[in-house]
Amino acid sequence: MLRRRVSVLLGDERVRFVLIGGINTIVGYGLYALLYLSAGRFIGYLGALYISYVIAIGIAFVLHRRFTFRVSGSGNVFIDLVRFAAVYVFSLIVNTLLLPVLIELGHVQPLVAQAAIVIVTTLISYFGHKLFSFRRHKATGSEPITEKDPG
Repeated sequence: MLRRRVSVLLGDERVRFVLIGGINTIVGYGLYALLYLSAGRFIGYLGALYISYVIAIGIAFVLHRRFTFRVSGSGNVFIDLVRFAAVYVFSLIVNTLLLPVLIELGHVQPLVAQAAIVIVTTLISYFGHKLFSFRRHKATGSEPITEKDPG
């Protein structure tokens, strides 16, 4: 009974996105905090942000491609990675603009500011990856097709 419920939950792409995204957010935020607290005086809060993003993008790409959107079969992994990175670059631009505003103008502590921005970038990430990174066209047949959204 529990196994069936878990299976049904994991059958929903949105649930998988939240699960994988949550793992990636914890890893990315943990890296940001570690870098900021250990090397922040040398690289600053934006340096910590950029380094943590690069690492998190690699982890997120593999997890989202394989588990969230279940991309399989033929297709160009490099093109998927470029699309995926483009969504993250857009999120990074938003993050880069919001973080100094919250810290410098809002006088919010950097770790709290970054935690708040994660909410915005999570929404950007889901819709960007679903509609752009891993979107497939059935007619071409040359790219793998992700499963349909059950909702």
